[in-house]
Amino acid sequence: MVLCLALCNNMIGQIVLTHPWQNLKVAFFGDSVTDPNNKAARKHYWNWLEQWLGITPYVYAVSGREWNDIPNQTRQLSAQHGDDVDAIVVFVGTNDFNAGVPIGRWYDETAADVEAALGKPKATVRRLKRTPSMDSSTYRGRINTALDLLKRTYPSKLIVLLTPLHRGYATFGPDNIQPSEAYQNSCGEYVDAYVESVKQAGNVWAVPVIDLNAVSGLNPMVNEQLIYFGDKTTDRLHPNDEGHRRLAQTLYWQLLTVR
Repeated sequence: MVLCLALCNNMIGQIVLTHPWQNLKVAFFGDSVTDPNNKAARKHYWNWLEQWLGITPYVYAVSGREWNDIPNQTRQLSAQHGDDVDAIVVFVGTNDFNAGVPIGRWYDETAADVEAALGKPKATVRRLKRTPSMDSSTYRGRINTALDLLKRTYPSKLIVLLTPLHRGYATFGPDNIQPSEAYQNSCGEYVDAYVESVKQAGNVWAVPVIDLNAVSGLNPMVNEQLIYFGDKTTDRLHPNDEGHRRLAQTLYWQLLTVR
């Protein structure tokens, strides 16, 4: 796929641009939406990006995984490819919502002494100090733990977060029935809180975030949009082939500004 910028309406001149993600080696972390073994789609969004951009995809996503599995996926990438990767895309969080993982907090605060000086000699003062919460029982603690490891393992690599998609009803058996996003989860949160936390993580950890919840155009809560999802009766959660193509188109353009 070639990007052309027309210089005038009659197309007298064009500038041909190379997409900044062209031919990159990209790791994809996440859950069933990214997992190649998920059968809701035969061709996933990263397959489309491979076709359009010539990327080499390293896919570590596994169905059912939550943010607390991202450190494991990071270690797998490091063991198999070392530093030979250009970018890492993390697309996870919907299962944390479904599991009722509490949101938690970004920071723990403690009182500590610190030297400070501002227009007068330095002095030791007592102030509150914050450190990232690493509480693995909370959503934000899990995000902190994962991004801390990613930043330390790949300090010079591009890390991109994708927010969870909108959620429709799904049933995969008598012991796996997932209500739509119209309902709170077991800890009393709507999915919005999990989406918003991923967006906030961009500021906490200085990583770009693509808000697929907003810009993908996929919303299974609208019946007419079920053309993009696995099955109208049993799976309004996972994008189908057309849904993944639309995700890929969204990412193709969004990634132009991320490099």
